[in-house]
Amino acid sequence: MAASTHTVTNQAPPLVGYDVFTADRALVEAVERHLDPALLDEVRAELSGLGLSAGSAQVQEWGAQANENPPKLRTHDRYGNRIDEVEFHPSWHRLLGKGVAAGLTAAWSRPGGHVRRAASFVIWSQVEAGHGCPLSMTHAAVPALRTDPVLAAEWEPRLTSLVYDRGLRPAAEKAGVIFGMGMTEKQGGSDVRANTTTARPLAEDGTYELTGHKWFCSAPMSDGFLVLAQAPGGLTCFLVPRVLEDGTRNVFMIQRLKDKLGNRSNASSEVEFDGTWARRVGEEGRGVRTIIEMVAATRLDCVLGSASLMRQAVVQAIHHCTYREAFGGRLLDKPLMRNVLADLALESEAATALGLRLAAAYDDGSERERAFLRLAVPAAKYWVTKRCTPVVTEAAECLGGNGYVEESGMPRLLRESPLNSIWEGAGNVQALDVLRALQREPHALDAFLQEVGRARGADHRLDGAIKNLLTELADLEGIEARARRLVERIALVLQGALLVQYAPPEVADAFCASRLGGDWGAAFGTLPHTLDLAAVVQRARPVA
Repeated sequence: MAASTHTVTNQAPPLVGYDVFTADRALVEAVERHLDPALLDEVRAELSGLGLSAGSAQVQEWGAQANENPPKLRTHDRYGNRIDEVEFHPSWHRLLGKGVAAGLTAAWSRPGGHVRRAASFVIWSQVEAGHGCPLSMTHAAVPALRTDPVLAAEWEPRLTSLVYDRGLRPAAEKAGVIFGMGMTEKQGGSDVRANTTTARPLAEDGTYELTGHKWFCSAPMSDGFLVLAQAPGGLTCFLVPRVLEDGTRNVFMIQRLKDKLGNRSNASSEVEFDGTWARRVGEEGRGVRTIIEMVAATRLDCVLGSASLMRQAVVQAIHHCTYREAFGGRLLDKPLMRNVLADLALESEAATALGLRLAAAYDDGSERERAFLRLAVPAAKYWVTKRCTPVVTEAAECLGGNGYVEESGMPRLLRESPLNSIWEGAGNVQALDVLRALQREPHALDAFLQEVGRARGADHRLDGAIKNLLTELADLEGIEARARRLVERIALVLQGALLVQYAPPEVADAFCASRLGGDWGAAFGTLPHTLDLAAVVQRARPVA
């Protein structure tokens, strides 16, 4: 009998049928650390249920389908009527619906809401990142609307609903709504004060007519949008509903959808306003101040989204190396591969710990925590999102040629990985925002120093990094040109302080030895060989 010519051996099985939450020890411990003990049993069950769903073969297939079938723009119906609708694959709606039902837009209305939502965001974004955009925008719209109590009373119950009610109808007729945002224009980019969209007051107080364009408008199929436009009193924030109270469509002309590197399932668009009806949010001329709380919340989601991408990339790499054999043994047991995996795991855990700490500060809401967030959010947004792409790239390489093939899922993660660094202000914007906080808000630095000071004396490398950072902060000469390096150090010190306090000794030791101790190579896999790298990798394995 002839031997088989095609016997499949030495291939890792698919990573399916596991609990994405309970398998992530760093995430579990962060949730337990930051939540009221009275809530823990309820939240563990909630997150484990979401984790089992995220790890299921069915939901992972939905993620692949949503990515492979990008949205389509329908500007007109068959009769020539302008409709400006975006069609999505059914899997997109399934994912978005489960995200809404899991509370990813409801943090503001639940106890411990930001921590439990942050954990849910890390879990659910590992399935497919594109549908996270409307979830993030809807969640982040709440603090901006709260500047107007009347608007907040009308819209907040809809935004925080656990019901995904798709389709364009008047918001008052829906069980829940989704929001998007439009700030960026062709000529301005991050410089929103260069925006040219105009807002003309109408007879009814607080209502306006908008004329202009938005170069990037997120989630154009949403029920409402927060946008910036030039009113007589200056740049102002407005709420633009897609459907007016009488059931007619607002003027919201979608000119085209962006053809993007990644984030393929999500519709990013260019839109035109031409006599578009809008409600003012906040005072005229204070648009940036009004919308800044929304931006801060979406920046935190950039941190969490990158932490999610890193976690998924790392678990795929470790899973592959657990089953793949080469040169007489498992890849997982090879010292050099173990060094690479441990280095990646450190980056992932540090990102998760920092993201959940920021979420806990939102739940606390005290003056000190608000000051801490003012500095920590842009610093974390800068650093964590910058680390995402090299982490995902190295993790894909751990799979060898398999990691370069679409079926592995790694190319999708890689295409997604640069986006959070660009969204909501790219790296220089974040670095300059940190400088503004340092120069104009001394309480922000005080709160940061109190936070990292809790870990002083626990690791000499961390102590040295804090001392060096203070020396650098005292030197104002050329500070803008070296802002990136300064912000990097702020983020690393903060991550180190969190890991020294809360992570296992082998994790904290490896992080401080490499990131803070001056013995960190330019590539992953350059950790000191004397560290307990096997324990670091074992902790990150995707097993409960």
